[in-house]
Amino acid sequence: MEKTKFSMQTVRDRNKANGLYFRDGKCRIDYILVYRKSSPQTEKREVFERNIRAEGLQMEKESSLVNSDVIFVKLHAPWEVLGRYAEQMNVRMPFRRKIYYLPRRYKFMSRIDKQISRFRRWLPKKPMRLDKETLPDLEENDCYTAPFSQQRIHHFIIHNKDTFFNNATRSRIVHHILQRIKYEEGKNKIGLNRLLTNGSYEAAFPLHEGSYRSKNSIKTHGAVNHRHLLYECWASWGVWYKYQPLDLVRRYFGEKIGLYFAWLGWYTGMLFPAAFIGLFVFLYGVTTLDHCQVSKEVCQATDIIMCPVCDKYCPFMRLSDSCVYAKVTHLFDNGATVFFAVFMAVWATVFLEFWKRRRAVIAYDWDLIDWEEEEEEIRPQFEAKYSKKERMNPISGKPEPYQAFTDKCSRLIVSASGIFFMICVVIAAVFGIVIYRVVTVSTFAAFKWALIRNNSQVATTGTAVCINFCIIMLLNVLYEKVALLLTNLEQPRTESEWENSFTLKMFLFQFVNLNSSTFYIAFFLGRFTGHPGAYLRLINRWRLEECHPSGCLIDLCMQMGIIMVLKQTWNNFMELGYPLIQNWWTRRKVRQEHGTERKINFPQWEKDYNLQPMNAYGLFDEYLEMILQFGFTTIFVAAFPLAPLLALLNNIIEIRLDAYKFVTQWRRPLASRAKDIGIWYGILEGIGILSVITNAFVIAITSDFIPRLVYAYKYGPCAGQGEAGQKCMVGYVNASLSVFRISDFENRSEPESDGSEFSGTPLKYCRYRDYRDPPHSLAPYGYTLQFWHVLAARLAFIIVFEHLVFCIKHLISYLIPDLPKDLRDRMRREKYLIQEMMYEAELERLQKERKERKKNGKAHHNEWP
Repeated sequence: MEKTKFSMQTVRDRNKANGLYFRDGKCRIDYILVYRKSSPQTEKREVFERNIRAEGLQMEKESSLVNSDVIFVKLHAPWEVLGRYAEQMNVRMPFRRKIYYLPRRYKFMSRIDKQISRFRRWLPKKPMRLDKETLPDLEENDCYTAPFSQQRIHHFIIHNKDTFFNNATRSRIVHHILQRIKYEEGKNKIGLNRLLTNGSYEAAFPLHEGSYRSKNSIKTHGAVNHRHLLYECWASWGVWYKYQPLDLVRRYFGEKIGLYFAWLGWYTGMLFPAAFIGLFVFLYGVTTLDHCQVSKEVCQATDIIMCPVCDKYCPFMRLSDSCVYAKVTHLFDNGATVFFAVFMAVWATVFLEFWKRRRAVIAYDWDLIDWEEEEEEIRPQFEAKYSKKERMNPISGKPEPYQAFTDKCSRLIVSASGIFFMICVVIAAVFGIVIYRVVTVSTFAAFKWALIRNNSQVATTGTAVCINFCIIMLLNVLYEKVALLLTNLEQPRTESEWENSFTLKMFLFQFVNLNSSTFYIAFFLGRFTGHPGAYLRLINRWRLEECHPSGCLIDLCMQMGIIMVLKQTWNNFMELGYPLIQNWWTRRKVRQEHGTERKINFPQWEKDYNLQPMNAYGLFDEYLEMILQFGFTTIFVAAFPLAPLLALLNNIIEIRLDAYKFVTQWRRPLASRAKDIGIWYGILEGIGILSVITNAFVIAITSDFIPRLVYAYKYGPCAGQGEAGQKCMVGYVNASLSVFRISDFENRSEPESDGSEFSGTPLKYCRYRDYRDPPHSLAPYGYTLQFWHVLAARLAFIIVFEHLVFCIKHLISYLIPDLPKDLRDRMRREKYLIQEMMYEAELERLQKERKERKKNGKAHHNEWP
């Protein structure tokens, strides 16, 4: 007996020391509230805390070891409170272990499985899977669950009442209670969120389960707690190639965050085939480079003199000077590009369809199939604005504030006008970049350094992209404030409506901001420049920029490559670097004021308070970054096949960065439930549709695929023979260039050099990229028949490509069911078994009661059964 008392006392002392329990070492801390003594909202806080005790929650206060003005309020929910509110919230709890059965298997599939298993013997034994011995036995995943009921408590598996509800569920129940407690008399004066908004409390958060580090190795001594286990098996860089322990992530952080990491892991896994095919297209360009007739002709065209690409300062140049750019262009614009564009359009559809199936499996395993969000509370701002007008809520039957239709429409019109204005700001920024490009081409052409002077167009593109990136990052800061202002102006009724409205605005702003300059380079650069002697000009002053002699695709590749690398590097730095620096600065101030020894004795609530709070918009920033990357990976992938590879490498790092941030740098977020990724799925579908259209236009307009095809079948040596090999491309470069008489130059366009450095005599003619008649024809510089053939072929390709790809996409989405067949059978079987089990359990209970009554001599007639 004394030993038992001694061991219990030891456990209490240890619990008290780790900062996760009250002073008695028995009551576990389920939630922390933080306020300052100097806060003026003392009366509201006292009423709120009095009502907290009235609800049955236990409370304990502790002052900060660093700052005596900061007070921590520790909350604990006893078993009676947890049971009562778990029943109200329909919290699903395990009540019987699952009975697994083998699905029907066909002989053919069994043979295939045998062959695959033989092949697997030669491979390492599942190197990407985590060691099951290190992971805890997550009992609820192997059990049937049902909404908790105190009347049927004997149905549920309860080994220990203290651990029956896990920490995430306990904190979720306490948060639910706090959101419904009054702090003043009045129907709207309730909830913790309002107290956080008006400054009554400074912070509110559940505790982490102790330290994420341990002196002992996890392999020899095991994990100290789930946070330590997550750090070692998920957030550590040494396990970057391992699968994520999603069940453990869900148990610790909740379903909403678990679904984000499940989606991110699925997206990253699906990028492997896309990255492999993109790398194959690039390597195909490398291997066929020596056999490419077009690049050969460009490199050998020492006698073809090209017209200057800018006014006055740009010199004449040999076509062979752009040999390197022609070869680089072939790496991305080759015979496999069209196949890759079709593949990526189909890939996007397959990714989304299989994600629906994956989400269904996760929703089943996590008991989200039948879960429905409860009726949301009205936002305090909406109540304050429309409290005078009320009408009956058809769902709850209670009166609530009402926004008139005219007021809502007028606010939406103002918001839409603000969105349109901000998009105009983006277009103005792109216009500024265009002016920069047309001005600096001449500047770089007259530069002292030969390296820059000879590569003036590349220098212009490179500097323009870097300036554009800086403008993008500056405008992003502005957009967040504008989106917040416009969303609040609309006065959404609930938090989910507010979140959806804000998400759409931020995505639209950032998408347009990030891709507008890319769209300009892909579809407008060099398309409307006119021709030598009749150039089109901005404000009748600046000559519009032309494409490089080897095409515009090299500019698009540079734009995408630089923006993608810089954006991902910056995002990763801000995601991890900013909270690291903030937390380091906090620790440094504590060390300076109180010494290093004082830090070791900090309780868990003090350590967590010094961490960074989760973003105000939840997972918005994480989703937005990945969705924008998905757009970059699919929309212009025909111009940059290496985009999926860059995205894959970034995401492998991104998963561990986000995991490290959640486990070590942020306070523990509240475990929220969700059935899917929300509005982001619709945005992904929209990007998938847009990617088909843009890739069709990139191949048809930006690349030289169609002009080469028309030449091979209509104008080349193989015309009329139905062939399109490399020998059929002989003479293509010469056929794609028009002739210009130098004496026809405008005065402001006439170059300073007369071109005598090439042949010793002044040049009479130069060449330029276009399909126009020569100067001595009946209609000088008019479009040739080949131009109209190419234009018709481009339009026909766009129509055929789009219809073909959309048909394939719809066929795939039709053939792939949203719910896997084996999952459908499991769900039906589970429903049947649950009904049987509930009936048997109820029958057993009634029989026990009948026997007890017989023993006590109180048997009654007409009993059932």
